[in-house]
Amino acid sequence: MKKIITIIFATIFLVSCASKEDIVYFNGINSSDNIIGLESYSPTYHIEDELIIVVNALDPEAARPFNKVTVNVSQDMIDARGRERLLTYRVDSEGNINFPVLGKIKLAGLNREQATKFIQKKLTDYIKDPIVDIETVNYKITVLGEVSRPGTYTTTNERITLLEALAMAGDLTIYGERENVLVIQDYDGKKTYTRVNLKSNELFESPVYYLSQNDVVYVEPNKTQAKASSIGPSTNVIFSTLGILLSTTALILTIINLNN
Repeated sequence: MKKIITIIFATIFLVSCASKEDIVYFNGINSSDNIIGLESYSPTYHIEDELIIVVNALDPEAARPFNKVTVNVSQDMIDARGRERLLTYRVDSEGNINFPVLGKIKLAGLNREQATKFIQKKLTDYIKDPIVDIETVNYKITVLGEVSRPGTYTTTNERITLLEALAMAGDLTIYGERENVLVIQDYDGKKTYTRVNLKSNELFESPVYYLSQNDVVYVEPNKTQAKASSIGPSTNVIFSTLGILLSTTALILTIINLNN
């Protein structure tokens, strides 16, 4: 009987154990591998992006009409450095922003460098050697599923990787499926779905290695967690009953052996 009990517990232990390869990232990478990432990647602007655009010039007065600032400079309209707070431009449903003096200009589909040069070129009719700086203020990524801190994260960095997004969410839990992470992207109403294997070096060549504004990352539960979630109160009762029967059977066999 003792042998039977030992075999049962050993089987349970072996089944419940996961190998190192099941949870380690980048298993396919060797020290000799040189992976060239998408260094040239630069996110483009989309509908509903919220931008701050600052125009500077050698003559500050010449640039002033092109900066969108609050009209009433009250205490709550001044930032921590005592300056007027700049208002934002929201990319409308047609991909345009309404820029002072210049009117409507289309930025959707352009990256920061392209948009900067585009606005600078339009400003040269009014300002000598204009300087333009653009910042996205509502750049956010949502991470859901088997991570430590699921939620929506806002960042001022417009070039964030999938790994950085997972790190902000506290990394995957031990129950996260590392071979099938889903990235959902929305390009002005058209959604795309891409699966990523975190255990493969192909991750660094994936089109979603660098994330875009409003991307959603979903980490699905692995088989262990899926099986655990199916265990309800009735299953626990069954396991408890089996445990009692097993203990009772062992006790009866022990008493019989002692009497013999």
